[in-house]
Amino acid sequence: MNLDELRLGINALDKTIQDAFTQRMELCRQVALFKQENGLPIFQENREKEILQKIRSKAPQGLEGSSALLFQTIIDISKYLQYHELHKDAAPYHFQPLHITPDAAVVCQGTAGANAETAAKQIFGQECDPTFVPTFADVFNAVQCGMVQFGIIPVQNSTAGSVVQAYDLMGEYNFYITRTTVVEITNCLAVRPGTELKDVRTVYSHPQALSQCSHFIHSHKLVAKEFGNTATAAQMVAASDQPIAAICSEGCAELHGLEILKSHISDYVPNYTRFICISKELMLSDDADTVSVMLKLPHEEGTLYRLLSKFVIGGMNLLKLESRPIRNGSFEVMFYLDFSGNIHDQSVSALLSDLSENLEYFKFLGNYGEI
Repeated sequence: MNLDELRLGINALDKTIQDAFTQRMELCRQVALFKQENGLPIFQENREKEILQKIRSKAPQGLEGSSALLFQTIIDISKYLQYHELHKDAAPYHFQPLHITPDAAVVCQGTAGANAETAAKQIFGQECDPTFVPTFADVFNAVQCGMVQFGIIPVQNSTAGSVVQAYDLMGEYNFYITRTTVVEITNCLAVRPGTELKDVRTVYSHPQALSQCSHFIHSHKLVAKEFGNTATAAQMVAASDQPIAAICSEGCAELHGLEILKSHISDYVPNYTRFICISKELMLSDDADTVSVMLKLPHEEGTLYRLLSKFVIGGMNLLKLESRPIRNGSFEVMFYLDFSGNIHDQSVSALLSDLSENLEYFKFLGNYGEI
């Protein structure tokens, strides 16, 4: 046989596979309706294991794993379509409409002049007057306890990557993401007036800012010292009588009466940080187009692949996948995912139902838009 004849044979088999797949999915739809009428769960672990064991036992030598993967994917598609069928008339999560007003009670970490304050003003308006607390944990706690309605937390920088402390805290508090905004970070080296660069040996700032300006710090042989926040670092430098410096925004330096020795010192310019706005209640804006969740996967072969395939099946774009260790000595990790969609979409509702019902740990973090 020549190549054209071989390809014709493959095309014929592909048509057979496609027709058989279509028939199988229709049978699965009918199974979903039967389960709904009789109150049966969609996921039946023993049935799935039996099918895959049979596939492996009948597969040609060397194709056992490939055959199991093929049918595992078909089963996952079947389950997703069953959830899609059963949740097509289901109500979405209960939520309140998001109302943004300048007089909203908002809390940020740091002090006046912090980038979080800029983020708050971008979301709530320039008249917004946020309250400041020392740590990210204090922000989460103030929202969870109802002390304020909204909190502002940085989660990702375009140069230094994810703000890991923020992600580590997400599993400890109950909250929802209601909005995001991006702030351009204009890092500068700021000192008390009259201090010269040649006299500066130590620079203070938040770990993220230090990471964003690592090239400048190393080239000038400065010693980097971590501080809780860029703005509080500037405040501390302003109150010190030592020849030390802070890395902060230019606006923050001016606010605290500091002299800017060097501007735009980030490794890469432009430099941006994304902030999330969190609330105790689930709130939804009209332009909500991003969903965030956190979840834990079992230590089993192919679990991450199977998770990612669900987004392909549902036609949803995975925007971010972050993993952080669960700090219990187990070496297990928690996954944080952002993907495109709205909870009113049937595909999104089906996916969230699938994940929440079949995973050991699942947490819906919100559905929001960016301002």
